[in-house]
Amino acid sequence: MSQPLDPLALSRRRFLARSASGIGGLALGSLLGRDAFGQGAGPALPRFPPKAKRVIFLFQSGAPSQIDLLDPKPLLRKKHGEQLPSGVRGGQRLTGMSASQSSLPLAGSPFDFAQHGDSGAWMSELLPHTAKIADKLCIVRSMFTEAINHDPAATFMQTGSEQAGRPSFGSWVSYGLGSSNDNLPGFVVLVSAGQGGQPLYARLWGNGFLDTRHQGVPFRPGAERVLYLSDPGGTTRARRRRGLDALTELDRHAAKTELDPEIESRIAQYELAYRMQTSVPEVTDLGAEPDGTFELYGEDARRPGTFAANCVLARRLAESGVRFVQLYHQGWDHHSNLPGQIRAQAKETDQASAALVTDLERRGLLEDTLVIWGGEFGRTAYSQGPLTEAGFGRDHHPRCFSLWMAGGGVKAGLSYGRTDDWSYNIVDADGEPIRPSKDRFTPGAVHVHDLQATWMRLLGIDHESLSFRHMGRRFRLTDVHGHVVEDLIA
Repeated sequence: MSQPLDPLALSRRRFLARSASGIGGLALGSLLGRDAFGQGAGPALPRFPPKAKRVIFLFQSGAPSQIDLLDPKPLLRKKHGEQLPSGVRGGQRLTGMSASQSSLPLAGSPFDFAQHGDSGAWMSELLPHTAKIADKLCIVRSMFTEAINHDPAATFMQTGSEQAGRPSFGSWVSYGLGSSNDNLPGFVVLVSAGQGGQPLYARLWGNGFLDTRHQGVPFRPGAERVLYLSDPGGTTRARRRRGLDALTELDRHAAKTELDPEIESRIAQYELAYRMQTSVPEVTDLGAEPDGTFELYGEDARRPGTFAANCVLARRLAESGVRFVQLYHQGWDHHSNLPGQIRAQAKETDQASAALVTDLERRGLLEDTLVIWGGEFGRTAYSQGPLTEAGFGRDHHPRCFSLWMAGGGVKAGLSYGRTDDWSYNIVDADGEPIRPSKDRFTPGAVHVHDLQATWMRLLGIDHESLSFRHMGRRFRLTDVHGHVVEDLIA
């Protein structure tokens, strides 16, 4: 007489658990890469010859004013105090902070602009050090986005979506390319200390629905660079090793029955943290740098946590094989007293940003390191609030803004895209207004998704192929949009 079938014996979990070398093993292997610690080269994808191996993103949180830094408008200065022409605005929406203003007086930049280098790039007097590397930069003046407020705009720039919860750019790169270093995280985050301004959330460097090993790891100033990395008092290195081995054995037992890839990721993170106990103090020791480094980056680089010190650390991390370094510098949200505040911000960031590019080039790293400098959107040509001799502010402006890139395969000495005489709308080569859309590529205009697609191409990744199935659909950094801007690639 035959025995009745055991329902548990036919369950999918039991089948996969007993078939570790079959379907379950294949699935787990595809998630983890070449070894149990997930240090592989990422998923199998169509590839392009990579021009960049790593990224350093200098994110200027709060939105720097393009009108006062990279996009000179002499007519705007001439029309200072006059009303913004209705035809220029064209019915475009304003934020709640200036929509109720009865007057929108034009505010020309109080800062002088000049051309620099063989490329003749225009830059403000606020950027004397950046001006010296003008011929190394690819300046994009025709960026645009949909988001008109900081949180969704910053989230969009970092994750490709205005809604929170998607993986960050650094996480996608980690997922697509894997780690190139066994002793340091593949994605490190550095935040300037003591800066006020728009808040920064950990989700900006989060892994979203990707495996947790792809999230950014914040390095902090001070004795404890990474939280909870140090052994507690009274614990020896040998004892920590024995405890970690015992924990790994328990986790591996759980992995055989649960088939949860996060268990293997947890093991990998424990092992990485153990190795980081020696690698992090070494890579973050700026005391090993010669005096010439601080002469190049500025004396602020001697103070841990400053933007300048973080730029030096970013270079050291890049040298050590970290694939993605994200710097955040707050304080660019100038709704009032812009002339004084933007001068201070530029002084804090200009020398170190330029020094980073110069330093990478001296060390032979710039060629395959993509450096990005910019914020989440631009600022208005008109004054938010009263326009006075003492000062003024600029509101948010998503219709056009500027940023720059260097190294990593971008065209050096290029200024791409144009805006109208008010830096309010993007125009074509003949000065005619463009009405760009994220749904189509318009030459001369660069949507955030277009820029992200171009960054991926520089890293050798097809942005349409690098995706992850979640909640019944496939997601990617560029969502369902994005076109590679070939004119930006050398």
